[in-house]
Amino acid sequence: MRPRSLLDVDDFSASELVSVLDRAVAFRESLPPRDLLAGVPVLNLFFEASTRTATSFTLAEQRVGADIISFAPGASSLGKGETINDTAITLSGIGVRLIVVRHNESGFARRLADCFDGHVVNAGDGTHAHPTQALLDLMTLRQEFGRFEGLRVAITGDILHSRVARSNIVGMRALGIDVTLVGPPTLLPPGFAGDGVRIERDFDAILPHVDAVMMLRIQRERIDVGLLPSLEDYTRRYQLNRARLRALRSDAVILHPGPYNRGVELTDEVLDDPRSRYVAQVRNGVFVRMAVLDALVNGAPVAA
Repeated sequence: MRPRSLLDVDDFSASELVSVLDRAVAFRESLPPRDLLAGVPVLNLFFEASTRTATSFTLAEQRVGADIISFAPGASSLGKGETINDTAITLSGIGVRLIVVRHNESGFARRLADCFDGHVVNAGDGTHAHPTQALLDLMTLRQEFGRFEGLRVAITGDILHSRVARSNIVGMRALGIDVTLVGPPTLLPPGFAGDGVRIERDFDAILPHVDAVMMLRIQRERIDVGLLPSLEDYTRRYQLNRARLRALRSDAVILHPGPYNRGVELTDEVLDDPRSRYVAQVRNGVFVRMAVLDALVNGAPVAA
């Protein structure tokens, strides 16, 4: 049987998700001995630029005692005609047991997992998935509200191209969170609606009724290909700003996966607002990734 990987949130059942989050909370409260992954070679394979995710994984790997391998994908044999299967065989042959991979191609992490005789953690693949980001967002929500069932979360922005949104939708629905997606039709087609997931075009209408709002980065290149009439039109309808903060409940929280664009999807007032949980999300990312590494390699705390 091939070793278990985390390619998207639904690779874990709902009970397993909760177990991993419980483990992450335990790590946050008391760091474990630095031998959970002692002697386990871990390769960070980032074909896309990353600050938060790459640094977070490196810190997580250090804290569980893994042997971290530095690798520059631009200089790899993949750029010289070697297939992903050839690369996987080579990495397995030299003793790599776990690969953390980020790539701009949707499905790349699964292709790698299919031919690698070890664990693969998807750190983001194209527009498809970003499971550990969703897990840290879930951890932040539970830290705030103490539950998942019945929470109401709005995700606002470029849903169509967001791997963060896709993984969060899967994870939130598995744990009983009601999800509202907000954005223009060009960035949020009707097909995203489903069981427990509804679409709303009027941002102002939903703000007073949600427990949390997650703002997604608007990729400016989308405007150039006609997906938005103008940046000004988008900010007028969907930007979280001083006026809209007044409509948000006092006990609601604001999430953002980063990187954020000041003055586009949000303003400086949002980042300074006491309801913003951006720093908590980043901090929780280290503990979530520690828990994922432990679960995959050691089998705990994930249930059978």
